[in-house]
Amino acid sequence: MKAMILAAGRGERMRPLTDHTPKPLLPVAGRPMLEYTIEALVQAGFSNLVINLAHLGRQIEETIGSGARFGANIEYSKEGQSGLETAGGILHALPLLGPEPFLVINGDIACDFPYASLKTITQTLRQAHLVLIPNPRHHPEGDFALRNGIVSDQGKVRYTFSGIGIYRAELFSQCRPGKLRLAPVLRQAMASGLVTGEVHHGFWMDIGTRQRLEELDRYYRKV
Repeated sequence: MKAMILAAGRGERMRPLTDHTPKPLLPVAGRPMLEYTIEALVQAGFSNLVINLAHLGRQIEETIGSGARFGANIEYSKEGQSGLETAGGILHALPLLGPEPFLVINGDIACDFPYASLKTITQTLRQAHLVLIPNPRHHPEGDFALRNGIVSDQGKVRYTFSGIGIYRAELFSQCRPGKLRLAPVLRQAMASGLVTGEVHHGFWMDIGTRQRLEELDRYYRKV
């Protein structure tokens, strides 16, 4: 199974740090944040990776390279400077991802989720399988509900989407090339009961602010 790391975001909330450095390359404990995700995927058996690029993407390609030093084979999906949003970026990368189900991970999260466990999901995968988390302080309202393993847009108890999911290419079959967010695509599939999910109760951080970047730096220096 291939895995895609979403690394094309502008990182507006991290400015001015991201004015000259792409967000995934911001240093954490002396290393680019993106390297931790790559290493976690390789350790879980995902060695064929796709990384999408937009804002300052050349820096990512030059820093990470072919992936050989991580034990990975990395291909790059180039979107231009403006980027295509999440679903648009995935759709653009489908020729590299191939026809089989694939894993997608946000490039600005850190977590201890056991990625290898997702490989068995493909046997029962409908169109998407999402990893959800208990709502963090900065997102108390959550995103989706989960009942009997089925993810829904409706429900009193809601969880936050972690930025980790497995998808079939069919999920994007009605999408047109261009900028497109993932949430509307997922909600359309949810309406037909085609999205399953699970809740991860371990370590997870969305590195969306300078404060959380500093928190992650302290975390990695301790572990």
